[in-house]
Amino acid sequence: MNSQTVTVPAGGAALTGDLVLPPAARAVVLFAHGSGSSRHSPRNREVAAGLRTARLGTLLIDLLTEEEDRLDARTAELRFDIPLLGRRLVAALDELARWPGTRGLPVILFGASTGAGAALVAAAARPDRVQAVVSRGGRPDLAGEALAGVRAPVLLIVGGEDRHVLRLNEEAARRLHVPHTLHVVPGATHLFEEPGALNQVTEAVRRWCVERLRTAAG
Repeated sequence: MNSQTVTVPAGGAALTGDLVLPPAARAVVLFAHGSGSSRHSPRNREVAAGLRTARLGTLLIDLLTEEEDRLDARTAELRFDIPLLGRRLVAALDELARWPGTRGLPVILFGASTGAGAALVAAAARPDRVQAVVSRGGRPDLAGEALAGVRAPVLLIVGGEDRHVLRLNEEAARRLHVPHTLHVVPGATHLFEEPGALNQVTEAVRRWCVERLRTAAG
C-alpha cells in the first residue's frame, strides 16, 4: 500500500487527508464525513480498509479546518453547511485529477450522515469526474435541488431501525433521475454499531462499487 498525508487547498482553507492506494488501484473512494466526524472516524476507516482489499484506493479527508472543527463542536452549524462541504469535496476531486498517483482514476464518493448530502452536491457539480456515489446512514435529502443534477449511480445504505433516516432516504431516492439502490441493513441503527452490521455495509459497498466499475468499463 502507498500511504501518504495530503493537503487539499479549498477556497483559502488547507484540508488534511489520508490517501492510501493499493497496487494497481482501479479507482479512488473519496470519503465525506459529517455530523462532527473527521478522517479519523473509526467506522469510515474500517469501511475504507475493506474497500482496499478490492483494489480501491481511499482518500479520507477533513472537510473542516481545526479552527472550524472547534467552532462546529460548539455550534454544530458547519456540519450542516452543505454548500460549503460540497465545494470542498469539489476541490478534492479537482486535486485527485491533478495528482500523479490518482490522475485518470475513476472516483467514487462515499458520504456518511450529512456528508452524503455534500457528496451528492459535488457529484452534480463534477458529473464527468464522479463514477458513483455511496451514502451510509446519510442525509441525501440535504442535497436539495442538486439531487436532480446527479448523473452517477447512487447506493443508499440505511439501518432498518434508523426509521427517520430511512424515510428521508426513500424520499430523496424518488428525486434521483439516475439508477439507484436502497440497501437496508436489517436490525441496524444509525451508526451500524450492532454486531456484524458494519461488515454488511462494507461488503455491500465493495460489491456494488466493483460492479459499477465493471459496467463502466464494459
